[in-house]
Amino acid sequence: MFRLLLILCLLALAPWPAAARVMGPEAWKAPATVRDLAEIRRSGVLRVLVNQSRNSSGEVKGEAIGVEYARLRAFERYLNRKSERDIRLKIIPKAKDQLLAALQRGEGDLVAPGELLDLKGMRGVSRTRSVVSDVALVLVGRQGGPRYASLERLSGRSLALPAGSAAGAAVARLNEQLMKRNRAPVVVEWVDPTLAVEDVLEMVQAGIYPVTAVEQTIAERWARVMPKLRIERQVALADEADMHWFVRKEASMLRASADGFLKDYRAPQNQDAAFERVYRRLYKVHYPLDRTGRQRLEKVRPVLQRYAEQIDLDWLNLAALAFKESTLNPAARGAGGATGLMQVTPATARSVGVGNIQQLDNNVQASAKYLASIRRKFFASPRLNERERMAFVLAAYNLGPQRVQSMRAEARRRGLNPDQWFFQVERIALETVGMGVVGYVNSVNKYYLAFHRERYLLEAESARRSASR
Repeated sequence: MFRLLLILCLLALAPWPAAARVMGPEAWKAPATVRDLAEIRRSGVLRVLVNQSRNSSGEVKGEAIGVEYARLRAFERYLNRKSERDIRLKIIPKAKDQLLAALQRGEGDLVAPGELLDLKGMRGVSRTRSVVSDVALVLVGRQGGPRYASLERLSGRSLALPAGSAAGAAVARLNEQLMKRNRAPVVVEWVDPTLAVEDVLEMVQAGIYPVTAVEQTIAERWARVMPKLRIERQVALADEADMHWFVRKEASMLRASADGFLKDYRAPQNQDAAFERVYRRLYKVHYPLDRTGRQRLEKVRPVLQRYAEQIDLDWLNLAALAFKESTLNPAARGAGGATGLMQVTPATARSVGVGNIQQLDNNVQASAKYLASIRRKFFASPRLNERERMAFVLAAYNLGPQRVQSMRAEARRRGLNPDQWFFQVERIALETVGMGVVGYVNSVNKYYLAFHRERYLLEAESARRSASR
């Protein structure tokens, strides 16, 4: 008995893991001060925490694309219409599931998520009147894929969701009902944090993920630029709910101003004109593991693995880059002398000491050595996690390392994270050079994630073939 009590006492005194100390409503502490509208006017800055999704926020070369970005700019004009001292917006992008906690910590004055967001467990936070009313959560699949006439059809199937999705709680309730009826639960696949809601929709369109669940307004918006999506409007995961902005409870004047603005705000009829023009031809990721893709990958796999191992790189990164560049076709020819599986130019190959890039081995070796050179010279910092490091390397591979470094410097100047490409430094790229490099990195990343989902099968098959030789 004494030993048991001693163990319990020691456990009580032991420090909890960092994650346990900082996560959850019980760890919340109010900031020393909450800025209401008067203090915001004195400072001249309204700090807006936005969902980093491209659906919600951001602009491309001066054109507002995100639905919340356009609405927030209208709110900025509303606040300044009769004021002697103007307020400007400071946009602070964060992952959706981090927004309310950041508001609690005083990192911003207003949260504009652009998606459904639950206040459950969040003390000290108040929502505005509705931004969009009566929003349903619907299933979205691919034209030609399985139909979902009812929620029961999801039993035992996989559902891909981005972090913070409002569908998570709805699926949990659905699973309770399914298991009470002895039915298999829905398998939720929480996707990589480099993916936002629009990325998941693109991967559903490509057939990489079978189905997702998303706010109907968002599904219908993106279906205009992703025509192979199929929205199951007759199947709702939960009761309709309203989208809101959020402020601290003490910021009553800011909330009143937001309510007054939202009461009469109507989005312009042509709000999505730029969105459709910019994105219509960009979201074209394909399924890389159809019959042809698998056959091509198996043929070039030994070469990809050999040179990836030499530079200490996951071979699936090289495979993803090769699929983006040539759809895994060693005979491909591109512009500017680019050739082969990796679409390497003779000049690039010479810069790393490789010749005759018509040969498959040399083509892959030149690309691998160039990637390794970029990584070593510009992105070796231990501050970068490996997915972000690869994203920076790919951006530099596409655009040039010096330009990417200048974007990181500008991100740092603006208070963005210079060590995060996705949703942070890429915002600078969107504003300055457009979607080209952003789409390039996103596509390679999605192909990598598609390969990674089937890594076991791909590597087991290669091991089996090697053993049989």
